[in-house]
Amino acid sequence: MNFVKRAGLSLWARRGRTLITLATFLAISVMVLAGILIDDATAQAEQDAKRSVGVEVNLGIDMDAVGGGGQLQAPRIDAATVDSIGSLPQVQKYTYAMWDRAILKGTSQLVDGGPPDPMGPGGTVGRGVLDTSLLSDFRNGTFALLSGKHLTAADKGTRRLLVEERLAKKNRLTTGDKITLTGNDEKSTAEFTVAGVYRDPRPTAEPDPEYGISPANMLYGTVGGLSALSAGEKAPLQVGEATFLLHDADVQGAFKDEAKRIAGAALAGFKLDANDKAIRQMTGPLKSIRSTATVAMWLMGLAGAAVLALLVNLAVKQRRTEYGVLLAMGEKKSKLIAQQALEIVLVAAVAIGLSSLFAPALTQSAGQSLLGREATAAERKIDSWKPPAPGSTGLGEGIDWNDEPVANADPIDEITVSLSPAGLAAVAGVGLGIGLLATAVPASAVLRLSPRTILTKGT
Repeated sequence: MNFVKRAGLSLWARRGRTLITLATFLAISVMVLAGILIDDATAQAEQDAKRSVGVEVNLGIDMDAVGGGGQLQAPRIDAATVDSIGSLPQVQKYTYAMWDRAILKGTSQLVDGGPPDPMGPGGTVGRGVLDTSLLSDFRNGTFALLSGKHLTAADKGTRRLLVEERLAKKNRLTTGDKITLTGNDEKSTAEFTVAGVYRDPRPTAEPDPEYGISPANMLYGTVGGLSALSAGEKAPLQVGEATFLLHDADVQGAFKDEAKRIAGAALAGFKLDANDKAIRQMTGPLKSIRSTATVAMWLMGLAGAAVLALLVNLAVKQRRTEYGVLLAMGEKKSKLIAQQALEIVLVAAVAIGLSSLFAPALTQSAGQSLLGREATAAERKIDSWKPPAPGSTGLGEGIDWNDEPVANADPIDEITVSLSPAGLAAVAGVGLGIGLLATAVPASAVLRLSPRTILTKGT
C-alpha cells in the first residue's frame, strides 16, 4: 500500500484527532490571515490618504543658520530658482510667497478695531502669492473664498488681489473693483483689481501672530504685482518662502536631493521641511490597529504552533508500533516521514481553505470595530485641544503649538478588507511551514530508532 493511501486511511481512522488538529490549524490560519488582511487593508488606506492629501514640503528660513551667522536681514531666493525646483517630476503643485508693507490711501480705509497702526498709518501687509489655493489656511478650510477666483501662476504678472470680507464691506468692494495701493517706499503706486473676496474667521481685534496686523486687513496679491510695487518693475523677483505639494510621501528624499542640486548655494539660510502632519493625524488609528493585529497574530500563531507540535508529537509516539511494523516490512523511513507530512498538509489545506471563506468577513467586522474605537479616541483628543488666549504663547499653560490639529484631516475610521492571492499564499506558507516543522522534529526522533527497538519496547 502506498503512503498516500495510508495517509488518507489514517486520517479517517483517527477522526477525533484529525478534527482537533484541524481546529488548531484553523485557529492558526484565521489569526494569521486576519493579521495579513488588516495589514494589507491599513496599508492601502494609508496609501490612499497620502495620495489624497499629498505631502507638503516647505522651503523656509533656517533660523539656526541665520541666527548663528549674525545675519540681520531675512534671506531671499530668486523666484526663477523656485520655479526650477517646482518643475521637478515629484512636484504636483507649488507656490511661493513674499510680503511687504502696502498702504491704502485716498478713499480706501482699513478696518477699525484691530491693533493700532502696526504698519504705520494706512499700512497693512501685502502677501504676494503664486497660488493662493495652496495656502494651508485655504487648503484645510480655515479660510473660505466667498466670491471670485484664486490667484494662480497664470496671474503672476498681473495686479490682482484677494480681499478679506470685512475690508471689502468697509470699502464697498466686490469682485472686479479697483483699489489703489502705495508701496513701502510711500512713492510707488499701482492700481489692483479685486480678484476675489475671502473669509478669515479670526476676530478683528486678534492680531496676526506673524505680522501683528488685524486679520481683517490682510491682502493677498499676485507676486508680480506686489513685488513690482515694492521694488520697481526691473528688479528680479525674490521670495522668502515656498511650498511644494508632492505626488507621494515616498518621493520626499528624491525631491530634497534634486532641490538641493538645482538650488545649490541659493539655499543658504533656508531649510526644506516636510509637513506631513495631516497624514500622521489621519493615519494614527491605522498604525495602532496594525500593531495590535500583528501582536495578536504572532501570539496566536506561536501558541497554536506549540499546541500543534504537542499534538503531532503525541500522535507520533502513539504510532511507534505502526512505524516499527512498517519498517520491519521494508518500508523506507523517508516514506513514513512523507506520510506524516502529507497528513498534516491535507489537514492544513482544508483549514486554510475554510479560513479563506469566513476570515475576511470576520476580519472586516473586528477590524472595523477596533478602528472605530481608535478613531473615536483620536477625534476626542483633537477636539480637546484648545489654543492659548490671544496674546499668549501658550508656554505658561503647557500648550504646544506643534500639537495643534490640522483642520479637515479627520482620522480614518473605515477600512476595506479584501483577500488577495498574495495574502492567501502567505498564510498557506506560514501554515504549511508550521505543520511540517511540527511533524519533522518528533517523527525524525522516533525514526532514528531501529525497528527491533520500537517493537521490543512497544508504545
